[in-house]
Amino acid sequence: MADESESITSVLDRISELAKLLSYHSDLYYNRASPEISDNDYDKLWDELKKLDPNHPQLRRVGSDPPPGTTKAEHLFPMQSLDKANQAQQILHFVNETTANGRRFVCQPKLDGSALSLEYRRGRLVRAITRGNGIRGEDITQNARRIPNIPESISWEGDCHIRGEVVMSLQIYREKYSQIAPNPRNLAAGALRQKNLDSGKGKSEDLEFFAYSVEFPNIENRHPDSPDPPEFRFDSQQINWLKEIGIQVAENKVITGEDDSQITDKIIQETEYWSKNRESFQWEIDGVVIKLDRLDKRDLIGITAHHPRWAIAWKFQPDEAISVLMDVFWQTGRTGNVTPVSRIAPVSISGVTVENTTLHNKGEVERLGLMIGDKVRIVRRGDVIPKIIEVLGRANSSDIIDRKHSDGSPFVEPIPERKNVRPPTECPRCSIKLIEDGAFIRCTNLSCPSRIERTILYWCRSLGMDGIGVKLAEQLCSKGLVENLADLYRLEQRDLIKLERMASKSASKIIEEIKISKKLTLSKFISALGLPRIGPEVANLITTEIRTFQELIEIPNDKENSMNKLVKIEGIGETVAGLLINEISQRRDIILDLSEHLEILDEKEKNTTGSLNGLTFCITGTLSRSRKEIALSISSDGGKVISSVSAKLDYLVAGNSAGSKLDKANRLGVKVISERDLIQLLDGKILENLVEDRQTNLGEF
Repeated sequence: MADESESITSVLDRISELAKLLSYHSDLYYNRASPEISDNDYDKLWDELKKLDPNHPQLRRVGSDPPPGTTKAEHLFPMQSLDKANQAQQILHFVNETTANGRRFVCQPKLDGSALSLEYRRGRLVRAITRGNGIRGEDITQNARRIPNIPESISWEGDCHIRGEVVMSLQIYREKYSQIAPNPRNLAAGALRQKNLDSGKGKSEDLEFFAYSVEFPNIENRHPDSPDPPEFRFDSQQINWLKEIGIQVAENKVITGEDDSQITDKIIQETEYWSKNRESFQWEIDGVVIKLDRLDKRDLIGITAHHPRWAIAWKFQPDEAISVLMDVFWQTGRTGNVTPVSRIAPVSISGVTVENTTLHNKGEVERLGLMIGDKVRIVRRGDVIPKIIEVLGRANSSDIIDRKHSDGSPFVEPIPERKNVRPPTECPRCSIKLIEDGAFIRCTNLSCPSRIERTILYWCRSLGMDGIGVKLAEQLCSKGLVENLADLYRLEQRDLIKLERMASKSASKIIEEIKISKKLTLSKFISALGLPRIGPEVANLITTEIRTFQELIEIPNDKENSMNKLVKIEGIGETVAGLLINEISQRRDIILDLSEHLEILDEKEKNTTGSLNGLTFCITGTLSRSRKEIALSISSDGGKVISSVSAKLDYLVAGNSAGSKLDKANRLGVKVISERDLIQLLDGKILENLVEDRQTNLGEF
């Protein structure tokens, strides 16, 4: 018995020793880049621990985290998308709009993986959240802890949110996964979200995390013992700091120049370098991210509802392939547009099997001269949306041989008879007669099932109701449970349980999501309705003048007055104003019914106090700073920027080559001021240039 007890003690001691060794060497290898043993020796330690204690926490690095996919979590700092560019002129425009005399940008390779936010509290990892919809993602902390180079703790004992990309190296993908998945990106996403250790195709242990930014909570949202955040002037300093505290980062190149043209040339050179060397990189990349390096200017330049104005993603030229157009079918969207979707012989583009592509509208079909049975060129723009860009003539049988569906099964259809693509004259869903509107054809039936389904989906996604997807929306409509948005709020759990593949727990969760969505601001309400050309940013602009639901619902009552009120808003023209008035008029009964189930909060009046409060400005000519920066400076101090000169204008800010606006201002007696005069009015609040920092390359591998 004594020998047996000693043997057990010896094994337990060895398990403890192995766990400490693995933790120590993982830190050296992944966080400090200074390994003391070979990969082979490390694997031997791992295998020995797995043999002695297969469920040891060090092997999985899991604690009491919720299982992935079961818990949704809000992002304290939204994870936005980036605006896109693929032409030099777009880069020049971006530089012009974001820079001032202190010209400085950061370029990073755009890793093609899954975005992840790591939350560290007092220096310890407490949560990892996927991007999700940018506002809310999935808590996948359990799987993130298994990614070898994500440290459990960092050397700075404070609170921060570290953003980055989770990727799988191409070498690991080719060695272990190329036969079971089309690309590393899909594997990375699946491995992060798998609910059980062995339920996915990929393993989290084969993934890596590379940071590209960090955010620091304010005093209300951080631990009371957390130190104040470090002070940074530049994004590149933040990236360097992340390296110092034990986080691996994406490569980081600082670009500086004497003028906008020189900076643009240098940025283009950087994108060309990555494009030419793309194949030699260890991970898949699909572009280059370009960011304004100065952090103080970012707040001034601001963000849209979709993306920050101080960053842009240069996208590599899309991949192309040849296929055959097998058929075209038509579908009705939430705004009534009836759009063609092509079905093609399956073809692989960028590792993804494509069998359907967008054709946008009737006019696109006519422009291409497209016929069923044609051989066509397919492009996958932005590595996401496949599209037909060229007709290559009539296809023959050799154009479809050896093709396979995404599941690996052979494609066996014959080449279809060549014939014209005929647009429908009736809605493919509700059979109402369609109307033509230029290149578009539209269904005007607000009760069309297809429009209702897509309106429901848009509403639910806008309000973060993840439980209602395409299939459920279709069931709700086909069963007659939902005929408009208001019907969503009349649903009860017993209604949902009757539906196909709907368990009591899932039904309860959906009803709870619907209840939570009942309280919302007026701007969120307007944007979630899914009205044509009225998204979140336009809705925010509208609510600077229309602040209550009652004001909104009454705008069709006096169209002329409403039109005048709306077009006074900077960024709202007659087209958008007219659309809003008409759409509210057409949907009045539906919107009133919906409002009975909601608590729509009035919009608070935006803070317009400042030295320029009540004054109007128009900007013209060439200035040392971008117009957007100057306009934001004026707005932030209470002034209003308008686009035209009239006798009511208070000031015209005129630079070089001011032109006709200056002439008109002089005729009308409007006061004309220079950029220097404006700075004095602002009391010097336009940001002054920072001292030039000559260090130009941080975070290199």
